[in-house]
Amino acid sequence: MGKIAFLFSGQGSQYPGMAKDLYENVKEVHDFFGVAEAIRPGTIIQMFKGTDEELKKTENTQPCLFLADIAGALALESAGIHPDAVAGFSLGEVVGLAVSGALTKSEAFRLVCKRAGFMQKASEEVKGSMIAVIGMDKEELISQCRKSKVYPVNFNCPGQIVVSGEVGNMDKFKEKLKKSEVRFIELSVGGSFHTPYMKEAAESLKEELKASGNYKLTATDKPLYANKTASPYPKETDEMIDILSDQIQNSVRWEDTLINMAESGVDTFIECGPGRTLSGFVKRTVKGAKIYNISDLSSLEKITSELGTNEELQAKEQTYA
Repeated sequence: MGKIAFLFSGQGSQYPGMAKDLYENVKEVHDFFGVAEAIRPGTIIQMFKGTDEELKKTENTQPCLFLADIAGALALESAGIHPDAVAGFSLGEVVGLAVSGALTKSEAFRLVCKRAGFMQKASEEVKGSMIAVIGMDKEELISQCRKSKVYPVNFNCPGQIVVSGEVGNMDKFKEKLKKSEVRFIELSVGGSFHTPYMKEAAESLKEELKASGNYKLTATDKPLYANKTASPYPKETDEMIDILSDQIQNSVRWEDTLINMAESGVDTFIECGPGRTLSGFVKRTVKGAKIYNISDLSSLEKITSELGTNEELQAKEQTYA
């Protein structure tokens, strides 16, 4: 048995009612949702009964999705399954900070609320959109992006790269793709994330982290892979702050992250949060990996029945040693 990684999903996977039955059935989830509700009143009802349009708004998406993501981790750990490594996609990286021990859960939730506000403001100043381009050669896509004044932002897996930019430029870019018969998928997000349009948001987040006494970033208890570098977070606080804030205006190197995790011995990936997007990326990137998703009680039960707890797995390994 190799190592287990928890993966945390990002914006675009949200839907009304996410994590509701975990909240109702897992004490650890219920308790932390109560803590989060005290920090940002109205979040729980927004998660469970908000409209698609309401949840698409960045200032709402990020706090709600943070809770949906961390609910999966809390449920797994309450069942005795713990990660050896952690990675989160975009906002999911903030969840990873809490699960890896770099921040407390409360600190991470406060931070994601601030992050959402900064990114919402940037999104309102420059209206943008994002698409996932399917099957296009990587270097050719990067070249076409430069010519069209848009940005390749998420390197998800072999054959899929997300492009983002200002709406007018994106519309022209999509027309080019259609003429070339290149397939693409519109993403349910509200801004040009991971582009230079997020520079002000990145700077605001950096100032927040450095100036506020609300966050005590410490070296992680277990490896947390950064979107910007595809490698584990550094141990120095100033370097952690730089990587965390710069992430907003830099590409997400997800394919490289998965490869690096696999090379470190991870062979079991559990996606925490709504949807199965990250599971699909793992399947296309890491051949032979064991892949699970936890978003509700039934998926939790499936994982625990198939994997057992970390203690049970270790006992099996000792038996066969």
